[in-house]
Amino acid sequence: MPGASPEEQFAAFLAKYTPQVAAEAVASLERLRPQVPGALEMVYDNYNALVVGFGATEKPSEAVLSIAVMPRWVTLCFLQGAGLPDPHGLLRGGGNVVRNVRLASADDLDRPEIRELIALAVARSMTPFDPAAPRRMIIKSISAKQRPRRPRDA
Repeated sequence: MPGASPEEQFAAFLAKYTPQVAAEAVASLERLRPQVPGALEMVYDNYNALVVGFGATEKPSEAVLSIAVMPRWVTLCFLQGAGLPDPHGLLRGGGNVVRNVRLASADDLDRPEIRELIALAVARSMTPFDPAAPRRMIIKSISAKQRPRRPRDA
């Protein structure tokens, strides 16, 4: 999409999903953004999912959170989640680094225990976030080959 803004490109990526999943993704981003002021949003239209990573810089390795849009749901990923305390047992995953929370709806991002995890992830960022920095979205990669973005029964 030469000449399209990152926001326009992102909208086109979301259009591949069902209206319900796309709306949930947009609502989730709207709920997460105020909790990560000054974050740079890095968009990856990957093989498996559409991902928006949140970091203080353009370095993908410094992203601390991401929203992953799957064909049937939206997931909040904690990119250094294995080291986060999880007193409420919310984090899923068994890898060495990443943990996630599958969102039943964007409203989950307002739950105090999830807000606490988000704040902790942001506070532990290698590079501090600058709350005064304007929100900015950049497209980092677009995979030529992708899994279907809609469930087979949709």
